This record gives sequence, C-alpha cells and structure tokens, in this order.
Amino acid sequence: MTNTLASLQNVTFNRGDRSILKNMSVMINSGKITGIMGPSGCGKTTLLKLLTLQLQPHSGTVSVFGEDASVYTRNEKKLLALRQRIGILFQSGALFSGLSVFDNVAFPLRQHTRLSERMIREIVLIKLNMVGLRGARDLMPNELSGGMNRRVALARTIALDPELILYDEPFAGQDPISMGVLKTLIHKLNSALGVTSIIVSHDIAETTEIADELYVIANGDVIGAGETNRVKDMDNPLLKQFFHGQADGPIPFHYPAPQYTSDMGLTK
Repeated sequence: MTNTLASLQNVTFNRGDRSILKNMSVMINSGKITGIMGPSGCGKTTLLKLLTLQLQPHSGTVSVFGEDASVYTRNEKKLLALRQRIGILFQSGALFSGLSVFDNVAFPLRQHTRLSERMIREIVLIKLNMVGLRGARDLMPNELSGGMNRRVALARTIALDPELILYDEPFAGQDPISMGVLKTLIHKLNSALGVTSIIVSHDIAETTEIADELYVIANGDVIGAGETNRVKDMDNPLLKQFFHGQADGPIPFHYPAPQYTSDMGLTK
C-alpha cells in the first residue's frame, strides 16, 4: 500500500490579484519519483515553496511527513528539523564559490551535526563516490563543468540523508551526456537511498522516462495526474499541446490584445 509523504489539499495561492494556484490538490507518494510539469509561469516553483513551507497558502491544507504545515510554522525548532529532512537541488547548483568540492559537500554536515571531522570525511567521500566525483574533491567550483557542478550539488543535497529530495529544473542547461548522467543518478539514488523525489522540469523526455507518477499543471490547476504513461496517453488538448510542443492551441500564441486593425489605427 502506498503512503502519502506530502500533499496539497484544495490549495489556493495568489500574488496580488493574480491567482497562481486554484484549489489545487497534489499527492506525493512515498518512495516514488513524481514529476511536476507544465508551461512556464504555471506555478511549479510556487508548489515547491509551499511544500518546503517557504510560502503559506491563502486557503487549503499543506501536509508534510504526515503533519499539517501549521504544526511546523508555529514552532521554529520543528520547522528547522523538518527542513533537514528535505534536500533541494537548485537549478543553478548554488555551490559556494570559495569552498572546494569537498568543503561544499561537508558544509551541511558541519552546520547541522556534531560529527567528528574523520566521520565527516568518510560521509563526504561516500556521497561524492555516489555521484562519480570522489576524485574531484579538491577542485574548486570554477574548475568544474556544468554537469559536474550539478553532480557536486546533488552530493551536497544528499549529505544529511534526506527523506524527500526536490529537484528544481535539474536538466536545465545541460548537454545530452550530462542530462543522461543526472537522469541515471536521480533514478538510482531514489532506489538506493529509499527516498521520495519530486522533479520540477520542462524536459519532457528525461522526466517522463524516470518519473513513476506525473502531475501536469496549467492555468493554476492540475490538467493531468497519475502514472506517467497514463498521463501521456490522456486525450486532452492542453496536454497534447504541452507534450508535443505545439506553438498554438489551448494556450494561445498571441497574448490577449485588441483587434490588430484597430490597434494599428486602420479602422474608421
């Protein structure tokens, strides 16, 4: 039986007069890789920030690890402890430019544990070995390729053995080989570490190949949800436009505007 690790139930989130999420419900099942996809500006990053309690919904309920978000937001110590159970791979990698590869991965261990330097060294080398970069431990971030940067950031993400890993556009800006490496790592680490993963991405081929379940969101709502292959086969014009990269469709090519002739002053 599948357990729900995190969820949004009937969540609405607004920015000013603009509604970003409209009564949205999302269930993240334990041990699975869940892909969150959709057009730019549809609220994918907002969804991640709600799950990490960086944002609060205007209505609805956010639950993480079986508890309502309000349990954590009312208690700073519980909130810090919660965030240590969540690893985030940022789109940019966000390595500290003044620290070596080794010290970047060691950073969360030194900040949040009382482990000896000997133990920290062993953990860092294990994590770097898992992403294939143990031999790069003495390099500085400016000596790394884009793909290596992302892999070091992943090693740092898993340093504290999180239960939930969030990947924010992990394939963005990567060459085909680097994307293949990252895709393989995400899939293998999810299985080897027994974690739950959420991938927010525009890269359809890479994400759908490794995601067990998929949510596609648009216009502030879920337009497709379920097992990945089932979602890809849904007979929905908006889903078809997204998966096939069609320039025009339910999401129009033209932003709403007055009639062209009227706008150009060509009508009497």
